[in-house]
Amino acid sequence: MILCRLGGERIIMGKLIIVGTPIGNLGDMSPRALEALENCDFIAAEDTRVTLKILNRFGIKKPMTSYFEHNKLLKGERIVERILAGEDCALVTDAGMPAVSDPGELLVRQCAENGIDIDVVPGPSACISALAVSGLPTGRFTFEGFLPVNKLKRKEHIASLLGETRTMIFYEAPHKLPYTLRDLAAAFGDRQVAVVRELTKIHFEVVRATLPEAAERFAQNGPKGEIVLVVAGRPPAEELRPSLEEAVRTANEKMACGLSASLAAKEAAAETGHKKGDIYKHLGKDDAK
Repeated sequence: MILCRLGGERIIMGKLIIVGTPIGNLGDMSPRALEALENCDFIAAEDTRVTLKILNRFGIKKPMTSYFEHNKLLKGERIVERILAGEDCALVTDAGMPAVSDPGELLVRQCAENGIDIDVVPGPSACISALAVSGLPTGRFTFEGFLPVNKLKRKEHIASLLGETRTMIFYEAPHKLPYTLRDLAAAFGDRQVAVVRELTKIHFEVVRATLPEAAERFAQNGPKGEIVLVVAGRPPAEELRPSLEEAVRTANEKMACGLSASLAAKEAAAETGHKKGDIYKHLGKDDAK
């Protein structure tokens, strides 16, 4: 608790404690997380039934209040009032770190705006764990959370990532996985992807493939369990090479400007990195397929 002054009056203010919880294996519950749950005045839980299993497992009895997407506006105000009145609140989500791709983000902001002290007890994170086992570059990455459900917004979101060079991390529900992989493959082509499911659980699995291969594998039925997708970013510019179709188009444009087919193919080969012969045999055709 924190002592503060308001108009010369001393007021005892509580604090918000963000507590990370296991993402599947209760053996990952940390001593600090247990201490925070034991010592707080009440717990704000995304699903009280899920959190109750953790409390029962470790013999903790503590009052809870539900705090989730559809009641966060009203409940957030009430929780802030209780903290301002002197109570300590532990914020937990169903699994992992609260406030990350989670309704708790709003509560943290409300507490910050009201000058409430905010503490954090780090815990398991599905996105970081999936990145670690993906086998893809981890030096720079971007967390994209869940893609929009609306088809138009979904395509716009994916289109905005076409130039992203960092490794990308997405969350997805099992029943939507086939459609998501299809859309990502259509946009990103043969990029590498790691489909990570059931992290820390008995049926933990990582499928490493290209996006088209993964889309084909999961085309009929999505797997069971929570899914994290880790997708390779766009290769650096120096690693990119125009397609053969683009090389042929370049040569045709040079021919239209008066160059012979042989010279146009030679110059296009030098500019694009494709073989002159491969370009030459497609000249005058609609495409290089």
